[in-house]
Amino acid sequence: MKRLMLAILFSAVAIVGITVSVAATVDSDLATLRKVPLNQEPTPPPMSKTLNTDIIPARSYPMQPPLIPHKIDNYQVDVKANKCMSCHARSRVADTQATMISVTHYMDRDGNFLAELSPRRYFCQQCHVTQSDAKLLVDTDFTDLDSLIGQEP
Repeated sequence: MKRLMLAILFSAVAIVGITVSVAATVDSDLATLRKVPLNQEPTPPPMSKTLNTDIIPARSYPMQPPLIPHKIDNYQVDVKANKCMSCHARSRVADTQATMISVTHYMDRDGNFLAELSPRRYFCQQCHVTQSDAKLLVDTDFTDLDSLIGQEP
């Protein structure tokens, strides 16, 4: 009986050892954007420079929220105020010549139009980010629909 228990224990230890070594081999060969194993903390890259060009770039993927083409440092966007709406609100775009936010921002979750900005769309940076000069981490071959329509067959 002792020999049987010892054989089972030895087999279990051997299986665990083989499993761990195979898992370690697979992990070391896996290509990631981190470029370091998960148990190590990489040195963070330098912060990308925020672009302030006021030029709206083409979108990088379908349904991408538009990028913010200007700096938003020190913009107050909280429960008390939304600085973005001082230019992009429906009532302000004629004066500021800024792009009006989409009509979907004035709809509730049931599709009903509201007089004011929808509370679920109030915090702009949930979806929109500023442009930066960061390099692409993953190549993309996305082509904007307008570009596809304009191409000759």
